[in-house]
Amino acid sequence: MQSTPIANRKHIALIGNANSGKSTLFNRLLGQELAITSEKKGTTTDPITKAMELSPYGPVAIIDTAGLSDDTELGVKRMEKTNAIVSRADLLLYVADISDFDAHSYEVARLDSQKKKSAFLLLFNKCDLVDKETVLSFKEKYPDALFISKKDDKTIDSLKEAIIVELEKITDTNDSIIGNLLDENSTVLLVIPIDIAAPKGRLILPQVQLIRDCLDNNIKCTIVKENQIEDALKELPKVDLVVTDSQIFKSVDRLVPQQIPLTSFSMLLANKNGGIRTFINGARAIDNLPNGAKILMAEACTHNVTHEDIGREKIPHWLKSFTGKDFEYRYAVSHDFPENLSEYDLVIHCGGCMINQMAILTRLNICENAGIPITNYGVVIAYINGILDRCSTIFY
Repeated sequence: MQSTPIANRKHIALIGNANSGKSTLFNRLLGQELAITSEKKGTTTDPITKAMELSPYGPVAIIDTAGLSDDTELGVKRMEKTNAIVSRADLLLYVADISDFDAHSYEVARLDSQKKKSAFLLLFNKCDLVDKETVLSFKEKYPDALFISKKDDKTIDSLKEAIIVELEKITDTNDSIIGNLLDENSTVLLVIPIDIAAPKGRLILPQVQLIRDCLDNNIKCTIVKENQIEDALKELPKVDLVVTDSQIFKSVDRLVPQQIPLTSFSMLLANKNGGIRTFINGARAIDNLPNGAKILMAEACTHNVTHEDIGREKIPHWLKSFTGKDFEYRYAVSHDFPENLSEYDLVIHCGGCMINQMAILTRLNICENAGIPITNYGVVIAYINGILDRCSTIFY
């Protein structure tokens, strides 16, 4: 469980006004003193993310954030970071000091969670510091809320049970990369090139995720390099799908018979995260881009940039060759995705293996609201090689 990547965990964020006891509650949920706590307002500055196993649900990521009402000198910047966390959280725990409840702040957060389609729980904290009558009055007014007491560990147990209930509501039982596309005992051929960008001695995360997903769904997979494709196709009695790194789409397409479906790791991840059809439509906007168009390249992780970098070198070069036009590229790295996209004509996203599904869906929503087409690396490469229709068949 502890080796599960953060991107594959449901994200639980503690939000609320400053000094409501979020960090103390964060520590109690984890069972360790990870976050610094103090009676002084604004103690939490940067979000703290911690992976944990929530039994019996499974692996989750829990995040402590700065107060929503932070009026300290750095409050504005802290709020920006908190809002970025909120945008990608699957479940929001609104922590309120029962003796200093800000009903307006709570209502704003609740409505915002509905807009973002995040699950939401209201927690009244520090219940041991008020009388029973006060607690009863809040229970009558907010019957769905949970009430937390520092002196009663059972309230933490009840909170964990409530979190599990909410997570199970939003967890897709078919949350699989490939299990909902192929039947059991199908055979998949994975084509994995080893180039300068490949980590020495390891596979990259999407490749590992797909191999594990094949095992979980009783799907047979054979792994080869690009120069072994023809031999593998001759040796295997049947191949139901070929999955390749999108950078070698063109050469793999030539080697794989047309009757065998073909796609890429990044397109499979896009389908799992709910964005493949949006990305396919976004790629078709490339033909209409004017010379000098501004393209935002969204990279979900930081990495060493080489002369073979897919987002900063290869795709810009391929797009210039394909369109005959010069485009201006800007880069958004990790979670720094802009809310205002008015200056851009297109967004091209990476495979997204290092961020969670909610973050991807939030970015799709931002683009949709702004009327800006968005696509991803694998889809773009398939499109400019003239094989997008073939590589999309598996999803329809």
